[in-house]
Amino acid sequence: MFMQFRKSHRIKSCLAALVLLSATVLPTAAAVKPAATSTALASYDVVVIGSEIQGALLAKEAVRAGLKVLMLDPRSKPGGELIQGQMFFLDDVNDNKQRSLVQGEIKNLFNGYKAGTIRKAADFQKYYAKVIQGIPLKSGIVLDRVDTKDTSSGKMLSALTYHGKDGAKVTIQSRYWVENTDYNALSGKLKEARIPGMETIYNSTVPDYMAATYMLNFRNVDWNLLHQRILEDYPLTNVRKKYGPNTYVDWHFATGFSNITNRYSTKDKQLRLRGLNASYQKNGQVIINGLLIYDVNPADPISVASAVRKGKAEAPHILSFLRKNIPGFAKAELNGFPEYLYIRDYNRYETKYVLEYTDLMSSRMFWDNVSIGGYSIDLQGTRAIPTGIGFGKPDRYGLPLRSFELKSYDNVLVTGKNVGARIKAYGSARIMPTTALAAQTIGIILGRERSKRLDDLNVEDFKRIRAYLKKDYQISLQ
Repeated sequence: MFMQFRKSHRIKSCLAALVLLSATVLPTAAAVKPAATSTALASYDVVVIGSEIQGALLAKEAVRAGLKVLMLDPRSKPGGELIQGQMFFLDDVNDNKQRSLVQGEIKNLFNGYKAGTIRKAADFQKYYAKVIQGIPLKSGIVLDRVDTKDTSSGKMLSALTYHGKDGAKVTIQSRYWVENTDYNALSGKLKEARIPGMETIYNSTVPDYMAATYMLNFRNVDWNLLHQRILEDYPLTNVRKKYGPNTYVDWHFATGFSNITNRYSTKDKQLRLRGLNASYQKNGQVIINGLLIYDVNPADPISVASAVRKGKAEAPHILSFLRKNIPGFAKAELNGFPEYLYIRDYNRYETKYVLEYTDLMSSRMFWDNVSIGGYSIDLQGTRAIPTGIGFGKPDRYGLPLRSFELKSYDNVLVTGKNVGARIKAYGSARIMPTTALAAQTIGIILGRERSKRLDDLNVEDFKRIRAYLKKDYQISLQ
């Protein structure tokens, strides 16, 4: 989160990237073959599977450093939860003195979000398009096969075969591979042990996951009225007694209202309306993170399509409820629907170091930090724990490179919500700005530490790495 461009260059770059973003990207002409058979082996420095913002930031830094990079996206359109899922309510990360811990490129997104210049879908699309500008990207691919081999220190992913919509299979090699999907399209094929999830909170052996969210879009909302009505109920203790814990409204954001939303009964029992996280997008437009959908399997297109369909079907009923019960929503209307979901949680696999709850609560720093976290430990609901559960607020803590390296493999990295963390630690470490900083930092290291494998970096190397991260990128990892 810094290059300056001349106006004409910036416009051309963004237009080019937006064309890429909106297309159902097919394999390039060089990859299209007349028959569905494997072709000549292409080799890369970094191959990123999936187009979530975290992996895009990693790829961006690798491209800037001159590495040969390819992004392969199993989804039909790029952007993941941020663009296709329209997760436009951004969670800030602070230490216990309320100092922001958001750093790196992603800080540009947060600064625009807080200032009100990045609020609507087109604003987020423009930001994302700028990030992926210059990154070779193919969407709508299918991973057919992974080839691994044993090494003296573990395993390596030696080759990957995929095909696009034309059916032509392509086999590639890479120095590093990056898992960047929300359903482990790559790492799920590598036979690593799963990190136990939400089921451990209530001592079950059946895998369980936090609910996904279907974002809700509205227009014709009178935000001034909402703000005024809440002010009239001050002090804040009275507001929270009336509307529910954590209820707060300013000129840009609103949270809480669980005393009201708890009265809403969804038409489909797979769904639940929790407290609201609302962002005012200006001109009467509002987007809300509040509609939970249980038991979504992001690896199953049928499960995802069903959840999206149910979210759309529930939206008109929620609109009617909000019109009657939330100030400022009396004349509100629906304002479109996301094509995808916000996936909080799915299978994660063992990394070389798995973050523990005690690491967070003791403010532990690691010799190989690649990010700094500080978000509250927030585990959203499942069917077994419908209202979710929290485990306190850590101060600042470190996230090591090893928590983004798949345990048994020398050359497989993970990004975003695939971070290696026990479930309580995951409740904080999963937050986007924290994992975005880690991904960007790893991309920088890949570009600047080419003479060594990541596994060979030591304490002295990281002293040097921290120095240039602070000097050249304004990233502090201590």
